Amino acid sequence: MPLSGKLTKKLVENLGAGRHGDGNGLYLVVDPSGARRWIVRVVVKGQKNKNGAPLRTDFGLGSAELVMLNQARERALEYRRMARQGLNPRFNARQEVPTFEEVAQQVHIDRLPTWKNAKHGQQWINTLRDYAFPKIGRMPVDAIGQPEVLMCLSPIWTEKHETARRLSQRMKVVLDVAKSKGFRSGENPVTSIKDAQVLPKVKAKPKHHKAMRWQDVPDFYGKLRTRNAMAAKALMFTCLTASRTSEVLGMRWAEIDFEEQVWTCPPERMKTGKEHRVPLTDEMVAIVEPLLAMRSDYVFEGQKRHQPLSNMAMLMLLRRMNAEGATVHGFRSTFRDWAAECADVPREVAEKSLAHTVGSDVERAYARSDLLDKRRELMNAWSQFVASGRAAEVS
Repeated sequence: MPLSGKLTKKLVENLGAGRHGDGNGLYLVVDPSGARRWIVRVVVKGQKNKNGAPLRTDFGLGSAELVMLNQARERALEYRRMARQGLNPRFNARQEVPTFEEVAQQVHIDRLPTWKNAKHGQQWINTLRDYAFPKIGRMPVDAIGQPEVLMCLSPIWTEKHETARRLSQRMKVVLDVAKSKGFRSGENPVTSIKDAQVLPKVKAKPKHHKAMRWQDVPDFYGKLRTRNAMAAKALMFTCLTASRTSEVLGMRWAEIDFEEQVWTCPPERMKTGKEHRVPLTDEMVAIVEPLLAMRSDYVFEGQKRHQPLSNMAMLMLLRRMNAEGATVHGFRSTFRDWAAECADVPREVAEKSLAHTVGSDVERAYARSDLLDKRRELMNAWSQFVASGRAAEVS
């Protein structure tokens, strides 16, 4: 059967809505939206449908934007040959190779239950959407090699190195999954590029959150006490507990044991993915206990009922108070500096107060205590210092 027909490349691009035959069972279907796709109709020799008539079946051959006219004719010919031999193409046709974007979207869906939170899952696919899909998204996943990977990474490798590094990791995952499903063979091009050191080495500049000097915290805290806004109360509590923003703003009443004076932050809000107990001082309790009267689902309720305070609320408060050189996360660093210079406690006590992982795997296997009692002493000392209202003198 000759690979020719009624349609031409120009007709494929310009025909209006409808079903347009090329001959030999091949059709171009144009939707009202303008989307164009190929289908082929075949009659399977010797097979009948449920009504006893010859088995006539339509098969999709893909988008006309991705599958050229000659390719559609070749695939249609393959399907017709199988049908003439009595083979149903639905079960015997070679598997179509999906595009890079199709595989990536499926990987994202498959891994949704494993993401730490919805935001992380969205960031994962957004990186590919912004930097990979525009260039290789429509390419068959088996056609992607080192040049295609470099086409995505090179433009941002030095200017947005952290983003490029994450992009390369996510592209590698997509290509590895494609190989595991039989759509690719050979070594992953992302791995080959890394091993060959094709891209230049970029010395990452560590970005530290700006932190207030610990000597200035009592004076600042005194000013916070004069404010009644929920953001001020949340910032006071964050400063005293040296906790992360998301840990504090997501706090619910069931996490607080007022009798034992302990706040237990669940694993899903912890960066380490492990439960973290925070010893509550009298000053901390004095901040949150009056908020019980609001009967909210969250300790620090935002503008909407039973919804937490906005992630930006505390940072915007810092700006309104002209707290130059300070960020909310920076109070963790401030606390750590104070602990190192003023508190007579072992390093692991200070680190565990910040929910940092301390020691090797073997050391952690034997040191299972979270040092709550020792951390309570440290947090009491920190609270007393912060709430003193007096700036520390620097010798």
